[in-house]
Amino acid sequence: MKTALSRRRPRVEVGVVDPSLHCRFVPDFTQRNARYLAAATGADSLWTIDHLIGLFPSSVWKPESVGGARIAPHADAYYDPWTLLGHAAARTRWRRLRLGVGVTDAGRRHPAVTAQAAATLHHLSGGRAILGIGPGERENNEPYGVDWSRPVARFEEAVATIRALWASRGEPISRDSEFFPLRDAVFALPPHRGTWPEIWMGAHGPRMLRAAGRYADAWLPAFPSSPAEYGDKLSVIRSAAADAGRDPASIRAAGWMFVVTARTPAIVDELLGSPVIRAYSLAASARAWARHGVDHPLGPTFSGAQDILPQTIDEATALEYGRRVPDALIRDWLLVGTPAEVLDQLAERREHGLTYVVMIDLGACHPRLSAGLRTAASFAKVVRGVRRL
Repeated sequence: MKTALSRRRPRVEVGVVDPSLHCRFVPDFTQRNARYLAAATGADSLWTIDHLIGLFPSSVWKPESVGGARIAPHADAYYDPWTLLGHAAARTRWRRLRLGVGVTDAGRRHPAVTAQAAATLHHLSGGRAILGIGPGERENNEPYGVDWSRPVARFEEAVATIRALWASRGEPISRDSEFFPLRDAVFALPPHRGTWPEIWMGAHGPRMLRAAGRYADAWLPAFPSSPAEYGDKLSVIRSAAADAGRDPASIRAAGWMFVVTARTPAIVDELLGSPVIRAYSLAASARAWARHGVDHPLGPTFSGAQDILPQTIDEATALEYGRRVPDALIRDWLLVGTPAEVLDQLAERREHGLTYVVMIDLGACHPRLSAGLRTAASFAKVVRGVRRL
């Protein structure tokens, strides 16, 4: 039975993620599925991924062991997120589905280009754009010749540059910056009906959390944490917001979450045995592994997803590392269980402040394609259920 307090709370909003991968036969297969899912479940937003390389070793993404590889032949074949979002904007005019990138890279993309892309999408979608932004990951920068030193400092300057360009009213602007100096730079795109895209920050460490408090419209962490740790980090953000003279409650508390769900525990266990899902856990930090009494294969100081270079890990090594992963760690790293169990996990996070969840379905990682496709119904049940939390 709901209490008077729970009835006064705003509902938890929900977004669904387009995996953004190139597929056989139909180029926008994953986005079509995500759009249909959003329409069928009443989701609030649709998201794309800004990656050149995925978070797990693609060496294990093979048709003989991963059903989804029969549809998407290469796990690193990502489409450009802004092009995909423009495609989505043209096909979702009939509803107010918000469109976000989770999250774009502050180092690899110049902030003036990011400001232009986000503002363009905001206009063409009728004000539905969300600019998710973070410092990025080593894998999407260093292999392509982008300097990976001081990513947080670069991120802070990128956000400040975007804000300055949007506020320039089309007048030439000059701004000193170690990373992105402006010299009589012109940004003439106006806001859409007086609004710019909201900025949702992928922040995790102390400095990034403080930056989110100062500048973000929403906090969108992607790396796992316990519900209590999520609440503690949210408190840091809100304290930083108050120190900056902002209303702490104005910052939306969101979360990007990977979901492993199916109608029975047995099918969930089959998914947890997938070499891809086990390899995903390599992107958890050494600290997260140590909490389960296991040494991280990449070393005791490995910081996790921000520093992994999965394309350098061959299949045999990835499989061996995956065998070392405790199931309990995977269940901490991802949302795992039947739809009811996953919703219980989200309800607990709501008690620690979560008000917006963005979810990506890992059902395609099932060893059998048919079984993986059937898990989509369970994922849809979770998306619908979020709206009732």
